[in-house]
Amino acid sequence: MYADLPADQLAAYRGGTRPPEDLDRFWADTLEEARQHPLAVEVIPYPSGLRTVELYDVVFPGFGGDPIRAWLRLPARSLRGDAPLPGVVHFVGYGGGRGDAHENLFWASAGFAHLQMDTRGQGAGWSKGATPDPAGSAGPQVPGVMTRGVLDPQTYYYRRLFTDAVRAVEAMRSLAQDGPVPVDPARVAVLGQSQGGALALAASALCPDVAAVVAFVPFLSDFPRAVTVTDSYPYREIRDYLAVQRGQVETVMETLAYFDAVNLVPRSTAPALFSVALMDTTTPPSTVYAAYNNYAGPKELTVWPFNGHEAGAIEDDVAALAFLQKQLAG
Repeated sequence: MYADLPADQLAAYRGGTRPPEDLDRFWADTLEEARQHPLAVEVIPYPSGLRTVELYDVVFPGFGGDPIRAWLRLPARSLRGDAPLPGVVHFVGYGGGRGDAHENLFWASAGFAHLQMDTRGQGAGWSKGATPDPAGSAGPQVPGVMTRGVLDPQTYYYRRLFTDAVRAVEAMRSLAQDGPVPVDPARVAVLGQSQGGALALAASALCPDVAAVVAFVPFLSDFPRAVTVTDSYPYREIRDYLAVQRGQVETVMETLAYFDAVNLVPRSTAPALFSVALMDTTTPPSTVYAAYNNYAGPKELTVWPFNGHEAGAIEDDVAALAFLQKQLAG
């Protein structure tokens, strides 16, 4: 059922959060700290038995130099020729990890270099992961990662994960010189759904020269509204936390503002494809519209009026393929 704003209000809704005054400095300092760790990317061939796709196990340094795993999938050498490939850096949804090497062959089959990043500290909810979160918890938290370190932006979980996402883009670009296939660093896109969509938006804001962005039903947007209009997890983790930690509302909201897509995407300039589902209780449609309406670059939005968090499913994937083929054409 529709449980959010009417359609005309959704189209104009821009969110209820405001950026911290030191937002740009916070992220500049965070990324400068991360880049003090050399971008040494390990690319290890993975025996697959496949004829049309090559698989590689990848490790690159993320936040704090922590080793972050990823899968790199490429069209087979016999199919790709010698020209540099366009790249897609793929982020996954909440609770999931990079999965198995033989999954998600779609992008390599379409002719892209496909780097699927693992998600630190996740990967036991629906798709397995292999990357720990060494920083762990900083104080009490509700099960899940939404409140891990939430009393300070310096310790909040998504500071580490957003940094990992930026470093994944940089790792993909490094393959232009050091990888098993040349990747055109000027034709690297970011893509994801839900939490993955939020990471794609964060990467587009923090790496303003990415070539294109795909963000389907993006999460982590307009926190002040999200935590009050849905009973669904993961946003409910924040509500559960504040129901016990009653005196921390202002502190928590101040932290979340540094990671809110609404505050970040005014810095995004790459062409972007969004989707929103009007019966989505996981990422309420108003929160998606808030990210979309604040996004500074050229943008398109697909609206699914009778879908929930699955949104357009395979139809979104096919639309993303056409969009990226156009945006990343050599």
